[in-house]
Amino acid sequence: MSTNTRLRISLFGNFGSGNIGNECTLHAMICNARRYQPDVVLQCISKGPEHTVATCQIPAVPMREMLVDMQPRPGRRVLRLLRRIVIGLPTEIYRWVRTAKTLRQTDMLVMTGTGMLGDFGILPFDIHLDILRWSIVARLCRCRLLFVSVGAGPLDHPLSRRFVRWALALADYRSYRDNLSKQYLEGVGIETSGDAVYPDLAFSLPRELLPPSTHREGARRVVGVGLMAFYGGHHTTEPSEAIHHDYIVKMATFVTWLLEHQYTVRLLIGDTRYDGRVRRELMDVLEQRHTQYRHGQLLAEPIASPEDVFSQLASVDVVVASRFHNVLMALMLGKPVVAISYHEKIDALMDDVGLPAYCQRIDRLDVSALIDQFTTLEANVEDATPRIAQKIEAYRTRLDDQYERIFTLLAPDTEQVHVRAFARAADPMRGETR
Repeated sequence: MSTNTRLRISLFGNFGSGNIGNECTLHAMICNARRYQPDVVLQCISKGPEHTVATCQIPAVPMREMLVDMQPRPGRRVLRLLRRIVIGLPTEIYRWVRTAKTLRQTDMLVMTGTGMLGDFGILPFDIHLDILRWSIVARLCRCRLLFVSVGAGPLDHPLSRRFVRWALALADYRSYRDNLSKQYLEGVGIETSGDAVYPDLAFSLPRELLPPSTHREGARRVVGVGLMAFYGGHHTTEPSEAIHHDYIVKMATFVTWLLEHQYTVRLLIGDTRYDGRVRRELMDVLEQRHTQYRHGQLLAEPIASPEDVFSQLASVDVVVASRFHNVLMALMLGKPVVAISYHEKIDALMDDVGLPAYCQRIDRLDVSALIDQFTTLEANVEDATPRIAQKIEAYRTRLDDQYERIFTLLAPDTEQVHVRAFARAADPMRGETR
């Protein structure tokens, strides 16, 4: 393509908010977009655009402009309603205008995974309304709209279901991370018969970005223990400190068992915003119990990026983890995993890689059963590892097929891109934002 006909793609997702798994998704999409379209012009639509610019070196805009603080405030109900009308309505109109300005300079809008199509910790007027706004404007701007390897559910709030259903109905292409997501959307009234199922996008990170794994012969194994801030799942009415404390105590009991049996333990996290506190709380419990261990036997090194997580995972032999992408990233490196599942997507992944026996629910966590699962898996590491590697390669092949379809068959053709580029250049009101 010439300079005037370069394909312009905007990547939409819950990026820049501290979730390391989401950052893996973004890196994977960037690398593969450039692999299939070397001259592509990329932009990110992000929760934290400053972080995205700093880490990915591509332009980024916020998925919603925050012009004023609209958090609920005490006061009369009438005054709160008036404030929403006087301030909230003009703000929302401004967001639609800014969205249109961005997408008039975009040929494809790609909605990635990143947990966007579920309402676990998400309110309807948060990211679900943003997804609908960007989807509507994409169609108005004649921009191809793709939902790629997205997970879905649960969507308990009726408004969330409606927003997501409307947005998906506008898409030119839809694929889902697993059959579970596709079946869930069918169950809430979305026609999915023509949609595909492909693995999580993070599985397509280039091999050269992954560190080599450490292999030990005869030495006591190193165990990676992944922690998360868990206050109750989507079936829980309200987040609960009691649930969180119970999880911390049980994980501390498991870590104590590992230390007593002379394993080296590496504590892992998957979200820099929330999980650091969990690691400190677990270590506080160990200190309160006067848990004894030798120097260097318990490792809790800083984690701030996907590179940090991969580097630390590469140094362990077996992983016991709660966060979805801690489980996924460990599998990418060929590490056998015991999963402590907070969501059906983890169960589905563990079942698909042939490890369903090594998964249990986080809200019914049984430490004795966890120890049994760990010791059984450790005894079968040599059998499990090649099966995992074979499955990961199959995931890569499947995702290559999807990228081929997206960036070769579904990408706007040269003539269409040229027309859009000419219109951008001819209209002085549009300008360049990059």
